[in-house]
Amino acid sequence: MKNQIEQLKHAKNAVILAHYYAPAEVQEVADYVGDSFYLAKVAKQSSADIIVFCGVGFMGESAKILNPNKKVLMPDPYADCPMAHMVADGIIEEMRSRYNDLAVVCYINSTAELKCKSDVCVTSSNAVKIVRALPNKNIFFIPDKNLGSFVAKQVPEKNIILNDGCCPIHARVTAAQILEQRSLHPEALVLTHPECEAEVLALSDYIGSTADIISYANESTADEFIICTEEGVDFKLITDNPHKRFYYPNPHPCCADMKLNTLEALLSVLEKEDKEITVDEKTREGALLPLERMLELAK
Repeated sequence: MKNQIEQLKHAKNAVILAHYYAPAEVQEVADYVGDSFYLAKVAKQSSADIIVFCGVGFMGESAKILNPNKKVLMPDPYADCPMAHMVADGIIEEMRSRYNDLAVVCYINSTAELKCKSDVCVTSSNAVKIVRALPNKNIFFIPDKNLGSFVAKQVPEKNIILNDGCCPIHARVTAAQILEQRSLHPEALVLTHPECEAEVLALSDYIGSTADIISYANESTADEFIICTEEGVDFKLITDNPHKRFYYPNPHPCCADMKLNTLEALLSVLEKEDKEITVDEKTREGALLPLERMLELAK
């Protein structure tokens, strides 16, 4: 299958993008592997005719928004992010009427419709930097309350209003699970994604995006780490650091939607080109503005 995927990719001038949470065998055949911010930049700069995005729905949408003239495919169109929908109807309009000088800051893990109603997008890699750079005092951060709370602590000069949404995978990680792993591996450093709950962040030695966690582990002189994010990141961590040890909360955080991106599904979509992501032009134009503003402010 890997050989067939390679042949089809070259024959069709396709590029394969995979998130760190995709299965290891898919990361192996991908041209680019990264977090949401990195892959958004790659999609924007790609010269390929076809972009195959091994991730979840909002990622494919973002790639299409940034590349309207390219064919964007996803191995499984049912791969979705529950958090991407976790904003109540009418709440953005209510907040805009309640607060003067409000900026709606939308985590990239959101639907195109939510991006249309926002002023700027952010990722976990650049959220603090972008919120700090905004001229607005009042910030409505959607949809993730945990990332929003983390940003609020880093940027206390802003009035950050939180939305009641979260990543179910990261939110399931508990302080008790971390303490259990620490008792088993007392020398291990705890590296945590900011989508986790505050009680987990409080026990962490480092908090950062998936890409930042990988960089920290790569550069650290420590040999053992407790990783508080989705288990798919293990492939990159072990590849980069074969002599270091990585442990995870028990049970391991696992996103079933990300695991729908199988080699079989990837090969099938390259052969048939049948699972194309489409975004109507009005939505695309509305969502493009906050995405482009993110890319500009994050430079």
